Amino acid sequence: MDGIGPADAVVAHPDRPRVLAALRANAEALAADGAVGLGTSCGFLALYQEDLAAVSPVPVATSALLHIAKRPHRRIGVITASAKNLTPAHFEAVGAPGDTPVVGMPEGGSFAGTFLGNGLTLDREAVEREVVVAGRDLLERYPDVDTVVLECTNLPPYRQALEHALGRPVLDVLDLLKDFYREVSARR
Repeated sequence: MDGIGPADAVVAHPDRPRVLAALRANAEALAADGAVGLGTSCGFLALYQEDLAAVSPVPVATSALLHIAKRPHRRIGVITASAKNLTPAHFEAVGAPGDTPVVGMPEGGSFAGTFLGNGLTLDREAVEREVVVAGRDLLERYPDVDTVVLECTNLPPYRQALEHALGRPVLDVLDLLKDFYREVSARR
């Protein structure tokens, strides 16, 4: 996305006016090119759901965290790229409870080194182990969680291993965008 990158989004207190301006400019450009709906992939962009929807010429879905409000009868827990930066404000921005259970990927792990540290290599097996450990930690801390949402765009490749290890359904940004596409298509 022009004008912003991961370091602008995966922070507890981003420069909201600058990020929103970049999101708006991108939304307008994409709509001008014929886009009928816009999806973003970074879960931290949940902060901008309402503001971007208000200025975008087309419907918007910003974050996998949108799954939570759509399932009010489920006890949903979240695995995030960065637990220290995912705040109650991110959840509240998408109509989810601010006290949603959250577990983050390890700060010094393989996942963080590649995706948050802009590493050039990926140890897929190590990241898969980290995701499964995070999922087990989530259920140990919050045993009533019956559904898991993967906040980060880089976590869906590990979904199957996580579902197998936890015995719980796992939702991610790909599910969100499929649902969003169906909704936008139905309006047309």
